[in-house]
Amino acid sequence: MRFLLTSVSEQRADETLQIEMGKFIQELTQAGVLLATGGMELGGSVLKSVGGELTVTDGPFAEAKEMAGGFALIDVGSRQEALELSRRFFKIIGDGEGRMQQIY
Repeated sequence: MRFLLTSVSEQRADETLQIEMGKFIQELTQAGVLLATGGMELGGSVLKSVGGELTVTDGPFAEAKEMAGGFALIDVGSRQEALELSRRFFKIIGDGEGRMQQIY
């Protein structure tokens, strides 16, 4: 089962955080669970198609602290396993908010 995990955190990256996150990413990569990870621009664009015409509206659309700033695409055996990896992630970065969506 593949899941897209996104996160919002007010935590600033320090050396300890980078080291711990590096270890976590390496572990997931070696286990074959992590398919992709990275940061995302805060904002992006909204695309809307009406009658064959595409309208593009550039963001941001919410306060920056509410925007997802990072993602991980994982392939795990169950939703529970995805939740457990999310718990471990937030133990590293501290308080924040995220979203978990299964990818079909």
